Amino acid sequence: MTTGKIMSFDEAAALIADGDVVTVSSSSGLNCPDRMLRAIGERFAREGHPRDITSLHPIAAGDMYGIKGIDHIAKAGLLARAIAGSYPSGPSSAESPEIWKMIERNAIAAYNVPSGILFDMHREVAAKRAGVMTKVGIGTYVDPDLQGSAMNAAGAAAPIVRKIAFEGEDWLYFPNIAPNVAILRATTADEDGNLSMEHEGAYLGAMDLALAARNSGGIVIAQVKRVCARHTIPTQRVFVPSNLVDVIVVDPEQVQATQTIYDPAISGEIRRPMSSFEPDPFNAEKVVARRAAMELLSGGAANLGFGISALVPGILLEEGLHGQVTWVIEQGAVGGLPLTGFVFGCAANAEAIVPAPYQFIYFQGGGFDVSLLSFMEVDTAGNVNVSRLAAKPHVTAGCGGFVDITAHARKLVFSGFFRAGGLDLEVGGGRLAIRREGKFPKFVPAVEHVTFAGARAAGRDILYITERCVIRLMPEGLTVVEIAPGIDLDKEVLAQAAIPLKVSPDIKTMDSRLFTDAPMQLCLPVRPSRIVAARERARA
Repeated sequence: MTTGKIMSFDEAAALIADGDVVTVSSSSGLNCPDRMLRAIGERFAREGHPRDITSLHPIAAGDMYGIKGIDHIAKAGLLARAIAGSYPSGPSSAESPEIWKMIERNAIAAYNVPSGILFDMHREVAAKRAGVMTKVGIGTYVDPDLQGSAMNAAGAAAPIVRKIAFEGEDWLYFPNIAPNVAILRATTADEDGNLSMEHEGAYLGAMDLALAARNSGGIVIAQVKRVCARHTIPTQRVFVPSNLVDVIVVDPEQVQATQTIYDPAISGEIRRPMSSFEPDPFNAEKVVARRAAMELLSGGAANLGFGISALVPGILLEEGLHGQVTWVIEQGAVGGLPLTGFVFGCAANAEAIVPAPYQFIYFQGGGFDVSLLSFMEVDTAGNVNVSRLAAKPHVTAGCGGFVDITAHARKLVFSGFFRAGGLDLEVGGGRLAIRREGKFPKFVPAVEHVTFAGARAAGRDILYITERCVIRLMPEGLTVVEIAPGIDLDKEVLAQAAIPLKVSPDIKTMDSRLFTDAPMQLCLPVRPSRIVAARERARA
């Protein structure tokens, strides 16, 4: 038996009781306490305990590309309920995550709650307030008038959110869910349990989760890479203090992120030369990302989502405009160059890394200038689905921060291809040609999941950018405002949508530079000064 706070993984797993609520700090393969989750699954395989636990995941735990995360505990009898901002996705049906299999066969009650709301829930339960009351999610699948965040029939049978009236307005109310156990991840723990994050690309909500468990009478388990002597972590580097940490488990092999053992530029310890970043190849995805980049303002702050939009920072770098826009990512990075692939959610050379809950407060209130996001489906009302496709459940991860980000954003740019399934495009020479049309329309009569509610877009600037056209959500409906050079409006746009699209009388041709394999010489308009606006208000 070990002494003090340092324990083996088996000893730590033995502390979790049947029926416990276990909250986990992670973001897919970033900052995931994977070895601790594996130990819980291994204990269940040996002993049949713990049973019937509820798992909370403000962002996904695991991504199935090397870090399994929640899949370690996705076992019948062990997991009874999962409430997550997102879930791991798999690369193919043959590798469908176990958690999705359980969701699909109603083996657990499953919910997809926006990440920011889940962080709010932890703070509210920690402060012993009444729960979360929010307008984030109204009109979307989060709303009880639709799915109420439930991802399956078992979830729908046990609602976790209600719509209530307060001061003459509708609000969504999430009652408290108190965790018995919080599982965190850090880089270093001292012998007392102080935690530092020097090798992490994000801090996520570790402090909030620890407070929620501690103030609910629960325990906090911290997985770390190494242990140092007490009092040797500099005070200002302690992210979670020792009085909130009960157990330390050590995994010397823990990686920084999926397929990334350690990159000091991700954790802000060095600055990588900008010349070391290679430009993305010229293709249709880059065309869409270039057009999205044209919606940015120099001096502005822009949020960035997964998918084609993640290419936009590389566009600015290639155009010599890096640094003109401050990128803000839900995992907490501010500034720098957001990264793509397995380390999405991290930024190289970030100006700051803030705890994710604070970033989500910024997002929920619409503090940024524009968000560049993706879409799987768009319908007649301008609703967007990114959270669920029944035909491919294992490759859709849920909403993550999408609902929080879009709730009050002043400007939203959704990017994606016009059709899906075998689409073959030829791009070059300032033009676009469709060699083979996609099998499936993405502009449809009704989306399967409403992740963004078009009905709540009044007064906001909403664009849908595709390889062949740009569509704006206007009071009269979805309206084609730009068309790619080389594309036939009637045959290749209007006839290829599964819904009627309106056409602007002032329709323009998309800039031919978008379709040419060379830098565009892009110039961004300057964001109006907040100082000038403040002076004008003061004079008034």
